[in-house]
Amino acid sequence: MWIYERRLLCPVNIRKPDHSVAEFIMDCLSSAPYETKAATSYISQRYGAPYGEVSGLLTDIGTEASILPTSI
Repeated sequence: MWIYERRLLCPVNIRKPDHSVAEFIMDCLSSAPYETKAATSYISQRYGAPYGEVSGLLTDIGTEASILPTSI
């Protein structure tokens, strides 16, 4: 059994969103390798999840998908 707690290491407060930086980040993520693209997709979907359990699950899946294998 596990308990999922959402905590940030540092508090985040976005006072003024910057559209050009957001576009740059999205361009970088869209050209990323498959594993990175899948991980960011899961983590992005968590923000629209209707339930906290689903949001936590998408976060966990995205985190696991972002771990690259060390050997092939």
